[in-house]
Amino acid sequence: MSCANVMKRDRTAVINPLVTCQPMGAMYAVAGIRRGLPLVHGSQGCSTFVRYSFSRHFREPSEIAVTSLHEDAAVFGGRKNLISGIGNLAVRFKPSVIGAISTCSSEIIGDDMEGFIKIAKEELKQKIGEEKAEKIKIVPISTPSFVETHFKGYDNGINALVNNLAQDPEDSNEKVNIIPGIVNPGDIREIKHIMGLMGIDGIILTDISDPFDSPLRPSTTETRPFYPKGGTTLEEIEDSSNSLGTIALCGYAGSGALSLEKKYEVPAAVGPIPIGVKNTDNFLRNLKKFTDTEIPDSVLDERGLLIDSMADLASRYLFGRKVAIFGDPAISAGIARFVCELGMIPSVVCTGVENPEFVSEMKKVAKESDEPVDVMIGSDLRALEVKLEEEPVEMMIGHSDGRLFAKHLDIPLVRVGYPVYDRAGYHRVPIVGYNGSVNLIDRITNTVFDKYYADEHWKLQQ
Repeated sequence: MSCANVMKRDRTAVINPLVTCQPMGAMYAVAGIRRGLPLVHGSQGCSTFVRYSFSRHFREPSEIAVTSLHEDAAVFGGRKNLISGIGNLAVRFKPSVIGAISTCSSEIIGDDMEGFIKIAKEELKQKIGEEKAEKIKIVPISTPSFVETHFKGYDNGINALVNNLAQDPEDSNEKVNIIPGIVNPGDIREIKHIMGLMGIDGIILTDISDPFDSPLRPSTTETRPFYPKGGTTLEEIEDSSNSLGTIALCGYAGSGALSLEKKYEVPAAVGPIPIGVKNTDNFLRNLKKFTDTEIPDSVLDERGLLIDSMADLASRYLFGRKVAIFGDPAISAGIARFVCELGMIPSVVCTGVENPEFVSEMKKVAKESDEPVDVMIGSDLRALEVKLEEEPVEMMIGHSDGRLFAKHLDIPLVRVGYPVYDRAGYHRVPIVGYNGSVNLIDRITNTVFDKYYADEHWKLQQ
């Protein structure tokens, strides 16, 4: 039985980080609401960097407002900026939800965001009328940038939305809440596809699939619409307290599910992300447990296609190959388990957070591996680069930030997760569910073909 060797970064400085600060995750969560607007209570750079990052990955514009705190706010506070910002957004954009997201600057100066929001609501009633003002929900989201990461910010964002917007339960809506984590539009669409085959209605908390991958169509109005198509409606979030259960696909995104369970007695299941056979089976069991729905043949056929792909490709091309995996803790753990199912060896799994759920999951994965697994927590890509210089692997699986040292070390990189900005269309292709796992095994195998099978060698394989 193999073991997981848990290692932390052995220096203070961070070089080529795997994580960014909390507000980014909260912005991601609010962006998945129909007519939802993130309002960042901080400096302009706090929103500009995230807008740039989203646009690079999704190839779509993103609407993120900012209160533009300057030097005077550090002395006198940002009350005026936040109140006027909320008023301007309400009048111009007429949002359903404004997520007021704190940053390091607003947290350090001690701005009372909840108090400021109460004042802003009263001023809105005077400006646009009480009825219109009541329709705009303003949710304070605390995301101090000087602690934790964007994964925690996402969790805080979802939790704040649920706690502030979910209504007292009435009759069951016969739906299941899904908290997807920081995944791609293609992944959310695959989850919807699975639930559709099972005849289960879901509430995605929150749904970035259409907002970050929307069709370009001629406008039916004279002016360009402010909001993209899709997203979770305010009414759906309010109705989430009437659901049969909540499934958080990622371990770092479970607070909202647990809040619904504690506050409204909506049963919760947290993780693992459904990548590969075992984890997707677990997701289906949770759906069945909450809804008492039998798994149809159409879903079992998709499972069978994944098993067939593994039989066709794994033993011949993938077995025994050593892999380094990095990025999102939930996705990295899910991929590590999947490569074990393929007979590969997850030699190194690296993430930028110190997440106990991740460590626990990796210890389970290590028991399924033929060799020990080095688990790097709270680490960065420079530490991974040094590790792979000393102990090379045959393949890396992670996002685009690892592309330069992968090229330097001559190790092929299979791109997954967020961000992927040096390839097109990857955000549309799922890696979750049975279909997504087929896509992933094809991507891994094609990388093996490209790197390890030259033309003259390929002829020998026929």
